[in-house]
Amino acid sequence: MGEVPIYVRITVDGKRQELFTKQWVEVKLWDSRKGRVKGNRESARIINQHIDHIRSRLNVIYNQLQQENRLITATAIKDHFTGNMSNQHSLLEAFQYHNEQMKAQIGRGYAKATYTKFLTTFKLTQEFIKHQFHREDLYLSELRYQFITDFEFYLKTVRKCAHNTTMKYLTNFRKIINLAVTNEWIDRDPFAKFKGSKQEVKRDFLTEEELERIAQKSFTVARLNLVKDTFLFCCYTGLAYVDVARLSLDNISTGIDGEQWLFIDRQKTGSSSQVPLLPPALAIIERYREHPEAVDKGLLLPVLSNQKLNAYLKEIADLCNISKHLTFHVARHTFATTVTLTNGIPIESVSSMLGHKSIKTTQIYAKVVQKKVSEDMKILRTKYTTNHEEKLPVQGYNN
Repeated sequence: MGEVPIYVRITVDGKRQELFTKQWVEVKLWDSRKGRVKGNRESARIINQHIDHIRSRLNVIYNQLQQENRLITATAIKDHFTGNMSNQHSLLEAFQYHNEQMKAQIGRGYAKATYTKFLTTFKLTQEFIKHQFHREDLYLSELRYQFITDFEFYLKTVRKCAHNTTMKYLTNFRKIINLAVTNEWIDRDPFAKFKGSKQEVKRDFLTEEELERIAQKSFTVARLNLVKDTFLFCCYTGLAYVDVARLSLDNISTGIDGEQWLFIDRQKTGSSSQVPLLPPALAIIERYREHPEAVDKGLLLPVLSNQKLNAYLKEIADLCNISKHLTFHVARHTFATTVTLTNGIPIESVSSMLGHKSIKTTQIYAKVVQKKVSEDMKILRTKYTTNHEEKLPVQGYNN
């Protein structure tokens, strides 16, 4: 048998990688136990020195990875040795690549608010890498399933994020990983075994009686009346704050039925929303038609900042004896439940008016309505059961 190639085998946690030494040796001269060439000939000494040099370099790389708190794998050691790491993409590099592309598409497929959320997720990822690994960045090839679970733990404990907020950040992060997998920057998906799910959140909404209580309430302070009207307008149209704040008369047009409709592309999703305007909403529009601030800015309503609206809504809730945590988004929930679904409007129509991309999103409100109906019927069932038992005659049989 002639000469055979000499390989160095790198093994970490049972996983192997082989590295060609670019040296050859006759089989009979190889000492497999010592991993060296037998004998003292010049050719043997040269090969053994080369092997020792490779082993020394591999040990240096291993110690370096350990000191830098990097993930140590057979592949990582081999890549550092061969210089392949210089061609690899880093996690934050991939994140920035994604965010720059998203920024360029704001208003053409992406909302600015969505871009801002990814900037926040980028910042949190950056902070986690420093906290967990004491490094500025990681190579994508270093990511494993544990990175995901440790990131989740970090968000919930160190950053004090609620469960659903944590899941939103991980969903954003997963989009970056999917991009890396698609572009073949990473061989495996660290999310492959991750099963994260959001917890069902209680969505507060106003009952018909509570809605009417606010509508009938008149305040001596002008700002409270403005906040009340803005809130009620969204209760009757289903708009979110970001959408009602930019409404103008251009968004009002005659619909297919000859009545006044609201036409708008939702800022959050970019999806189209078309809502027939109910009499209370039309009355509010008319009330502010000549308001100086609205006219000056070319807006339908003189909307205050979201922060101020929510602060004043707490005051309105107290004055109207409403114990619920009243925020501006409660208006959208109220439209979906009390104003539409409870009054028999089909869920498909409600979904369209809310501008939902998927009817599954609207079904959350349908479940809320069904639960309310169920609770109401339980009370009614108990009432009828009690009355029925009280009125039942005592009967016997005579043989």
